[in-house]
Amino acid sequence: MHPILLAAAAAAVLFAGAAVSAPNLPSIDPAIPDPFAWLEDIHAPRALDWVNGQNMRTAGRLEADPRYETFRKQALAIFTAQDRIPFPSFLGERLDNVWQDGDHVKGLWRAATPVSYATAAPAWETLLDLDALSKAEGRNWLFKGAACLPPSDRLCLVRLSDGGGDAVEIREFDTVAKAFVVGGFHFAVGKQDADWLNADTLLVARDWGPGTLSKSGYPLVVKRLRRGEPLEAAVEIYRGAPSDVRAFARILRSADGAVGRVLIGRNESFFQTRWFDLSHQGAMKPLGLPGKVDLHGYLAGRLILGVNEDWAATAGHAGFKAGALVAYDPVTDGAELIVQPTANQTIDAVSVTSSRVLVSLLDDVSGAVDVYAPGKLGQGGWTHRRLALPAGSALALRAADHASDTAYVVSESFLEPTALWRVDAADAAVTLVKRLGARFDGSGDVVEQHFAVSADGTRIPYFLVRPRTMRADGATPTVMFGYGGFQISETPSYRPEVGKLWLERGGAYVLANIRGGGEYGPAWHEAALRENRQRAFDDFAAVARDLIARKVTSPRRLGIYGRSNGGVLTSVSITQHPELFNAAVIESPLIDMLRYSHLSAGASWIGEYGDPDVPADRAFIAKYSAYTQLRPDVKYPEPYITTNTEDDRVHPGHPRKFAAELEALGLPYLYYENTFGGHANDADPELNARRWARHYVYLAQKLAD
Repeated sequence: MHPILLAAAAAAVLFAGAAVSAPNLPSIDPAIPDPFAWLEDIHAPRALDWVNGQNMRTAGRLEADPRYETFRKQALAIFTAQDRIPFPSFLGERLDNVWQDGDHVKGLWRAATPVSYATAAPAWETLLDLDALSKAEGRNWLFKGAACLPPSDRLCLVRLSDGGGDAVEIREFDTVAKAFVVGGFHFAVGKQDADWLNADTLLVARDWGPGTLSKSGYPLVVKRLRRGEPLEAAVEIYRGAPSDVRAFARILRSADGAVGRVLIGRNESFFQTRWFDLSHQGAMKPLGLPGKVDLHGYLAGRLILGVNEDWAATAGHAGFKAGALVAYDPVTDGAELIVQPTANQTIDAVSVTSSRVLVSLLDDVSGAVDVYAPGKLGQGGWTHRRLALPAGSALALRAADHASDTAYVVSESFLEPTALWRVDAADAAVTLVKRLGARFDGSGDVVEQHFAVSADGTRIPYFLVRPRTMRADGATPTVMFGYGGFQISETPSYRPEVGKLWLERGGAYVLANIRGGGEYGPAWHEAALRENRQRAFDDFAAVARDLIARKVTSPRRLGIYGRSNGGVLTSVSITQHPELFNAAVIESPLIDMLRYSHLSAGASWIGEYGDPDVPADRAFIAKYSAYTQLRPDVKYPEPYITTNTEDDRVHPGHPRKFAAELEALGLPYLYYENTFGGHANDADPELNARRWARHYVYLAQKLAD
């Protein structure tokens, strides 16, 4: 039996069927106490007893299903396969990778030479064994990245998470000695950032004491700390306003590792950033940038910026439209256009090498990568070449070396296994380095792109992966995925667990590219912000209706899946359109949208959803917040609600309270909470295998049986 079930068996309290009267249910009136607020106390004994009881009940149904063990083994084989692609990052003259398998559940941080990496069996050198470190220190350490000092990258600030949350401990590590530096830089756990100004000086944003964290829990104060100094001796460089989301430093370097510019960023909201240039004399110069820009890198003295709002003309440039990629000179405030996408396109990602800019472009959600070369500084004339990568695939910029023109790009599609390509950006040449072996039999499936029409007439693209021999009789079990937020583009990807556990068994899979995402640039995102959030929900419902109208599936056979912001989508979808769906996997979700800004990092997302503490905003949020929209006389699809105790980004109180409300109303639901893993919920292969096995047992029970 799973360890959490053993604990539950000893002292679990089951609450199923304990209906309460309507006045004790959640209210949109902030003056009325929330009857389930006690579940927000994450580690309180009463709350954990409730969680254990729910886990035992859900495991009793899903893990007892004969399919569960098959699914778990198949998923575990996928997540621990030795022939997986070890995706690289650059570490000085080497490539590094974090590798997890059945013997290294928490992972090995390791490195190899580029020549060795390109072989079928690279000679990996272990830098840090996370399993051994966890055992020695009695912790559950997971690797959350490292900030290394160029050009050698010998000294690194390693970020370690105990349990998988966003809060990390930072320790200085020597990649040559393969050991933590004795007496080196060390910062206790917190949501924090640190980077190298030089070998003996850091710029650090962290919790420095009262008043130095935002409402979201992120740092507001950046300080300079020299080697050997105690924290209290650090010198304050910048302090954001209490209303800000966070403050941070970005140290931009030339190809040889020399510091080019030191920037301070002030996030006034999740999307609004004010930038300041800290000169070598210590003066702070505000940069003449609009609030909504993304800083992608630094090349030849210019900042490479993605513009997410129209930028009016100034003395230094003629102005740019939202969606453009530009090069900006922080000394003169001059700027020049690199590329302006068309109406059907968006820039999905940007990477900078020593002399080139790589641009991943989506055209009606189909990928391409272009390499741009600059002209003379201040004279424009950027030229570009398209990389010869597989057409019709999703293409992702995996890694780029700022010290050379080498980069790595990933290609994949729903049915085509993932491939890794080495790019020589200077010559726009690509070489296949590694290709994943097929993880499932997709020979019987086809991929189609369709467009549904939303409530306001907007065409919404979606991808359908279905059996080639599917009969248009509405009987195909279908899972529909959506996200629709934060300008994140959802593209076709090779998902072995979906293929093995669902497609091979005759199911169909749908990816809905609804508004709120970034598939058509900033305007696609802006269309579903704040008071316009309903458009994302309408888009999702429109895709569901289109699938039903095409007789791909039917409400009896249609289920939905979403996580994080997608949990808003799925919880709202079943409350607004219970007639369209028979299943919903709601994972790591936001649900109580009238209180989200007071839970974990929620306040940082006010720019996306609005502020429920402002009456005008509360009015439009209350219309869709699923936590207060449930009704006792409505037949909802039985949802499977799941999260992670150590999720310090999206508070586990959201799904807990939603499940408790369903329980109080006597409505069917399933709830399961993993005990570690953080927001990603995939901290180790075994945890991930069990997670997906439960997901697909539930979906099979609801849609295929």
